[in-house]
Amino acid sequence: MKTLSLDAVYVKSIDGTDDIIKDNKLKVAFLGRSNVGKSSLINALVGKPLARSSTRPGKTVKLDFFLVQNKLFFVDLPGYGYARRSKDAQEHFRRLIAWYLFRSGVTHKQVVLIIDANIGVTTYDRESIELLTQFHIPFVVAANKIDKVKISVRHKTLAAIQKECGECPVFVFSSVTQEGVGKLRELLLS
Repeated sequence: MKTLSLDAVYVKSIDGTDDIIKDNKLKVAFLGRSNVGKSSLINALVGKPLARSSTRPGKTVKLDFFLVQNKLFFVDLPGYGYARRSKDAQEHFRRLIAWYLFRSGVTHKQVVLIIDANIGVTTYDRESIELLTQFHIPFVVAANKIDKVKISVRHKTLAAIQKECGECPVFVFSSVTQEGVGKLRELLLS
């Protein structure tokens, strides 16, 4: 079942301080390792191809801002962890993400930490959970690519992810089957 499209437009990409950070509209940041499906998840939420997605890890290299329903921004962050980039480039992305989330002064509504349900919580994901908790930034977890998890092990897989995430809400999600799109959209837009 295809999700209805939201009014959503690309605004700009930034690589550091910019006036958009000071805009009073709330921001929802999408965080996760390279190739976890951040851009595809955003596209599924807005119901149309908006964020640039690719099968090649590391497509997003700046902070991409999308205005949704003229009331908040979805912010697609570069992926952390594995990507075919130099160590210097990976370190630049790590610093850019940390600056945006913890030091830029941006007003967050929510951070969506995206975890590949088929892989589970990685070391990088654990670090993100710890930092988001430490800095008191509200976040939810999207167990993405749930369509790739066999039905027979789905409950066990989700229980393991939930255990790693503590009390943080975990949403199942698939941009392919649209599972979880409505629930996550409702949470982010309310």
